Amino acid sequence: MPLLQVRDIPVDLYETISRVARTENRNITQQTIVLLKAALNITGEQRARRKAVLREIDSLDIKDSGTFPDPAQSTREDRDR
Repeated sequence: MPLLQVRDIPVDLYETISRVARTENRNITQQTIVLLKAALNITGEQRARRKAVLREIDSLDIKDSGTFPDPAQSTREDRDR
């Protein structure tokens, strides 16, 4: 298994990881792996969702955005009511 060594971790971060590891009944290495996996998975899921939304927007094939009302004008009208 590959080895990852991290140096110069801020003391408060190390203490936080250590505290969380104790509450989860893990050692620091195990907890760090769990945290890294969670952080990387969230980023990947967010990126995939964004790409899916952009593909859906592209599929709408909106050609003339000039026909949409001006948002500033709509806001003014709402405030004037």
